[in-house]
Amino acid sequence: MQPTYQPNANLDLSFTRIINVPRAQVWRAWTEPALLMPWFCPMPWKTIDCEIDLRPGGLFRTTMQSPEGAEFPNAGCYLEVVPQEKLVWTNALLPGFRPANPTATCGDANTEFMFTAMVELADADGGTRYTATVIHADEAGCQKHAAMGFEAGWGAALDQLVAMIQRGI
Repeated sequence: MQPTYQPNANLDLSFTRIINVPRAQVWRAWTEPALLMPWFCPMPWKTIDCEIDLRPGGLFRTTMQSPEGAEFPNAGCYLEVVPQEKLVWTNALLPGFRPANPTATCGDANTEFMFTAMVELADADGGTRYTATVIHADEAGCQKHAAMGFEAGWGAALDQLVAMIQRGI
């Protein structure tokens, strides 16, 4: 069965970049907790804990820490895992596809929204074509996420991921 996702400009945020690092290394950085934690949040935020059960229905959990030291746990569920090509997860479900309650995103009660995220990887020009897409249930959630700086934040995290790989992992 093929996925039925159809882009919707009113509900989705997405960007694509060509990055000068191998796809296999990008995959590792997304799927190994020790490699994900150094880059996952744009500085000065940090990811201080991570647990990954890399399979549909498996746990994707991170704990983010603000510059002031406040901790914000986030838990979700993988929906699709295509090795070295695609990760899809959501905060609308907990492991085992158990429905979740909305939680504050990055600790801001005004930014509670459910989303599904996709990271797609493909070989391109000696590097990797990297596409990040976040789909939202409604325009309000999408607008909140855009106002948080989706592209700038996810882009800064991607820059940190690339720098980490270029330093050697």
